[in-house]
Formats: sequence, structure tokens, C-alpha cells
Amino acid sequence: MKEDERVEKVRLLVVDDDPPIADLVATVARYEGWEAATANSGEEALRVAADFRPDIVVLDLMLPDVDGFGVLDRLRALGTMVPVVFLTARDAVADRVAGLTRGGDDYLVKPFAVEELMARLRTVLRRSAGPGFERSVLRIGDLTMDEDTREVRRGERLLTLTPTEYEVLRYLMRKSPTVLTKAQILDHVWEYGFGGRSNVVELVVSRLRRKLDEPGERGASGENGTPVIHTVRGFGYVVRQAAE
Repeated sequence: MKEDERVEKVRLLVVDDDPPIADLVATVARYEGWEAATANSGEEALRVAADFRPDIVVLDLMLPDVDGFGVLDRLRALGTMVPVVFLTARDAVADRVAGLTRGGDDYLVKPFAVEELMARLRTVLRRSAGPGFERSVLRIGDLTMDEDTREVRRGERLLTLTPTEYEVLRYLMRKSPTVLTKAQILDHVWEYGFGGRSNVVELVVSRLRRKLDEPGERGASGENGTPVIHTVRGFGYVVRQAAE
């Protein structure tokens, strides 16, 4: 990416009274290339927001001091119109309506999938035209990945990937042209429980190669049939254009 094409990193503030949840969401956001800060109470959230100046906030409603609605009211009173996605264990319709009518931009009920939360955050950012919303499509050569629709194409050919294949490919594309080790891929995609089992990465990469490098249909444009995932012996894998 050229210097003048770089996009400012999204700054995410995660507010939850359960530190492991806040840390997990922040960690996933950093893997996405965002900057992330956490807070575990309403008062701490207001202090961090003043210094960190987030582009978007994940805000738990049930906080030990000032509740989520109170935090949002005080942010708005200070003139901060940062978009907010509420996070709560309460699933009543009245609570969801209250969250949205009080100025929230979205509402997610616990327990939740972090992938769904990140997708909602990207959608809210696009609606509010925040920095980073244009980063939803990754492109390397004739390989494109739409992170919102989760569509992956090689030239004109739409690929059918499993969730694991998608996450491995997305990680490789996001980090390109960096060479990633099997251990790095394991830590990012599987997070835990697969320590030392590098063969699972080899299997997924092998399946991805078959799908990515399959020759295109009649008249399909692009570089279908040429490798896009390369092995760097002794190091790991990298996604790059065949001509590089």
C-alpha cells in the first residue's frame, strides 16, 4: 500500500466490567489492525475516552458505578458524538429499544460471537463514515475479499470457503507481504487448544491452494491457476501476487 493510500487506524474503546471480555474484544480488534483501549467501569470509561478519543465504543450497560446509559449521556453532554454499540446480558425488547432510543447505534446481547461484534462495528463505522470503513475489501492481485459480505473472489470466480479457511486467508491477506509462521496462524485463528499442531495449518493451506489456484472458467479474467499462497521454506506462508 502506498503512503498516500494508508487509512488511519480505527480507535476502539471497549467498556465492560468483566476484564477478560474487554481484553478479548480489544485483542481481536488489534488483530484487525485497529487500536484498542479498555475500561472496566463507567468513570474509567469517561477518563479513557477523554484521552484516547475513540472512533467507536463498545459499551456494557451493567457497570459497577455509572451504567452504560449514564456514560453515553455524559459523553453526549460533552459534545462527543462517537458511535456506540451497547453490550448487555438483558435481552428484553424494552431494553433493546431503550438502548437505541437513548442514542446507541446498535445493541448486542451476551453471550456473543466476537466475529459478529466486529462485523457490527464495521457496519456502524460505515454508516457514520468513520475512519477505516473503506477497509472492508482486501485486494492482492486478482484476489479480493469483502470482509462484510465475506465473499472471496479470484478474478471473476466466487470461491466457497469454510469459516476456518476464510479466517486463515484473511489473516494472510491482512499481513501481506509479511511471512507468517504456522505458530502465528495457529495463535490468531484457533487462539488456543492447538499448541504444536502445525499440521492443521498445513491442511487448511493445502485446501485453500486447491480452491484459489483452480483454473478459471471459460474466459474468466485474472491470474486463476497461478499460485497466490507461497511457502517460504523454514519460515511459513505469505500471500502475494505471482509476479512478485
